[in-house]
Order: sequence, then structure tokens, then C-alpha cells
Amino acid sequence: MKLLPRLLASFCLLGLAVTSLPAASAPKRNVLFIAVDDMNNDLHTYGHPYVSSPNIDRLAQMGVRFDRAYCQFPLCSPSRTSLMTGRRPDATQVYDLQKHFRSVDPDVVTLPQMFMRAGYYAARVGKIYHYGNPGDIGTPGLDDAPSWNHTVNPAGRDKTTLESDIINYTPNRGLGSAMSFLSDKKGADEEHTDGKVATEIIKLLEAKKDQPFFIACGFYKPHTPYVAPAKYFDLYPLEKIKVSVGPAEHIKDVPKAALSSTAVWPWFGCTEQQAREVKQGYYAAISFVDAQIGRVLAAVDRLKLWDNTVVVFWSDHGYHLGEHGLWMKQSLFENSARVPMIIVAPGAAGNGRPSARTVEFVDLYPTLADLCGLTPPANLAVQSLKPLLDNPAAAWDRPAFTQVWRGSFAGHSVRTERYRYTEWDDGQQGVQLYDYQTDPNEYRNLASDPAYAKVAAELKALIAKNWAHEFKPAAGDRKKNARKNKQGE
Repeated sequence: MKLLPRLLASFCLLGLAVTSLPAASAPKRNVLFIAVDDMNNDLHTYGHPYVSSPNIDRLAQMGVRFDRAYCQFPLCSPSRTSLMTGRRPDATQVYDLQKHFRSVDPDVVTLPQMFMRAGYYAARVGKIYHYGNPGDIGTPGLDDAPSWNHTVNPAGRDKTTLESDIINYTPNRGLGSAMSFLSDKKGADEEHTDGKVATEIIKLLEAKKDQPFFIACGFYKPHTPYVAPAKYFDLYPLEKIKVSVGPAEHIKDVPKAALSSTAVWPWFGCTEQQAREVKQGYYAAISFVDAQIGRVLAAVDRLKLWDNTVVVFWSDHGYHLGEHGLWMKQSLFENSARVPMIIVAPGAAGNGRPSARTVEFVDLYPTLADLCGLTPPANLAVQSLKPLLDNPAAAWDRPAFTQVWRGSFAGHSVRTERYRYTEWDDGQQGVQLYDYQTDPNEYRNLASDPAYAKVAAELKALIAKNWAHEFKPAAGDRKKNARKNKQGE
């Protein structure tokens, strides 16, 4: 009988040993990083009356939709560079489609590099940085630390066999910046470039579902030329499509620089009928890429990844479709600077609610670090959006800063929840002030209204503080970059 007490004592000691073992660490959160190109906020979830975007809408219902999200520079490469480095354009010195940010700072830790250093598998399919510039950033030969474990650059029939059939109403502009479109009456979704992007992303999700991943899904549409299967054009009968510059008199109070001196105004010289056809193509391209996003989300459903995967949806900048007589981007109006942005974070208390707080693209880097328990670089002058994911209406007093260049001078803009204030060439080429509470379409420039003098002074001070140490490209570079940006947007 003396054996029983000994056995009991042994079991007690074993129990103590087991309970003293360190708890298994929680699995790392994955990130599915979905980017679209040149997509504005003309989406059903953002209140558009007839654009069909059910899969983006679904993301908004699952996560937090940011209603006032802004890019730092409404042009592909500067915007994407800021987002992927967490740095503003004056830190990266990328203001055009050519410059490589590592030529300024070769030691920048990009967003996927931060995840790779934490043991994640990082992959890119499609467009995350600007096309081929700065190439496959982070690969050996450019620096010593690759940005991705794996990359895929699909090319479908829209980029190969169909290019000669594309209708271009602005033949003096290359297809990358033209008012051009094509309804593809023969090709299936999966044969187009973005269909191939979705297919490759699904393969990666299937292969890497059991290890922590940062997978960047870079769709190419709705960037011009607006090419999509015909069924997506059929969603938008031409009689539904309207284009307008707005009230004719409002242009009198708009500085010339705000309308861009490099473009034929309005609409690059297109007729109203041509503009309507082009806009139909743009909306068709939105619905086409939304369907490809749906294919990816279906894979997330099937693989049961939602409980441990942060999903981010973003467009690199907004896009004009005729407003103020403009088409495309590179303005400091709301249509160009504002972007759709949605974050679905597992367990976030704010999921399913929109946030009206003013946020910036540079905030995404620290937000993903925060959500995944990683430490971002110390030199990021930005803030995590996690408090807004927990409470979308939380107190938040940070404005958003956006800029563009017009050859030899810059346009600087600050956006608060109520106002936008813009200076061209430090005010020498014009000033704009809009009150979105009374003028959501930016038809009344209040910069010279004495009733708004105090507001203008406060916002001017914010611009002066933000751009106190602005880097200015050399004059020759500014002229060269202005020409190149005009040719390929």
C-alpha cells in the first residue's frame, strides 16, 4: 500500500511540471493585401446608385470601411511607394513614375520585408509597386534583402491579343493614359490579366494556408485602357451614364494649376458622347475586377482563413470621370485624392461599421504591424488605425496631406473632416478652400471669403508645418518628370 502515496505524489509533480510549461504562442495572423489600380469611390458601398460591386461591398460589411481615406500623391508610383514604405513623398523623394526610392535610402524596410523578417512567407501577384518600377523592388541586385519570397506577373488577353482592337479617343496619348476601352465579346474572365491574378492568388492561399503569410494581390483594373468581358459592359446601358463638369461658373474661381496646364480641357478634348462611352468602360472594369475579388474571397471562405487573416482593400488613388472637366488623377480635388479603403481585422469590435475619421495611406504600415504584433521601423511619422478598428467613431484629430507637382512648383493640400485647403506654389499660383458640410462637390472656392479667413489661416498653418522641410527636385528633373508623367499615368 506504500506504493499508492508515491504514485499520487508523482502525478502531482507531473501536474506541476505540465502546468509550468510555457503556453503555446498564438498563431501569427496572416495578411491578404488586395490592391486595385485607379479605382475611385464610385462603389455601391460608398453610395453610388448603380455601380455593381457586391464583393467589395461584402468586405465593407465584414470590416471597417474608411469614408475619408486619402493618398499622399495621386499618381501610381509615388502613392504606392508611400504606402509600402510608410513614408511621405518628401521622405521617399518619389514624385514621378521613374524614380527608385532605394536611390534615396537603400536601407528602407518595406512592408513585406517587415513581415519576412518576422518569419512570414511574402508573395506578390500582379501590380503592387508601379509597373516594373522600381522593378521587383528588393530583389538581389537592387539590395541585399528581397522584398518577396515569390512574385508572379500575369499577362492575359487584354494585354496581348486585344491591344490592337482597343478604341482610343485620345490617340495622342499612350494607352496607359488614354481615354480608351474595349468590350471583349469572346474572352472569359480567367483569360484576362486580372482573372489570372485571382487564379494565382488562390493557388498561393491553398499552398500556404498552414503557415503565416503576407500575400499581396495586385489587380490592374480599372486602370485604362478599360478592357473587360462584354457582360460587364452590359451592366451599364449608355442611357444611364452621365458626365458633367459641374456648374460652368464654378470654374472661374479655380486656379489654373488645379485644372492642370498639361491637359486639353475638358476631358482631353473628347465629346460628351465619347466621355459617356469611356465612363461605361470604367464602370465595366470596376465590376470585372470586383468579380475577381469575389473569386479570391470564395477561396478564403473555403479554406476557413477568416479567423486568422487580416484583409486590406485599397486603391492607389482616386480618379476623375469628368468632374471639373478632368479625367484621370493628379489633381488635389476630392475625386483624385480620396480613395476606397477597407480593413477586415479578425475580432475587431468595429467590424461592420464605417468610419468617418480622416486617415492616410501611410497609416496602413503601422496598422498592419500593430494588428500582427510586429515592430515597425522607428522612423515612421504615422499612426496605427487600430483604435478606429475597435471604435470607428473614436476621437481622432489627424488631418490628411496630399500633394502633386506641376512642373516647376508643387500643390499642397490638407484635408480635415470638414474642409480642404490647397496652395499652389505656396499660394502664388492660387489657393482653394472647400467646406464639405455645405459644398460636397467642391463648387464654391471660399479662399477669399472673409467669413472663412480664420479657417483658412488655421489650415495654412498645417500646410506650413507639414511641408516645413520639403525636398524640391532640381528644376531639370521637374520638367522631365512632368513630361513623363503626362505620357504615362
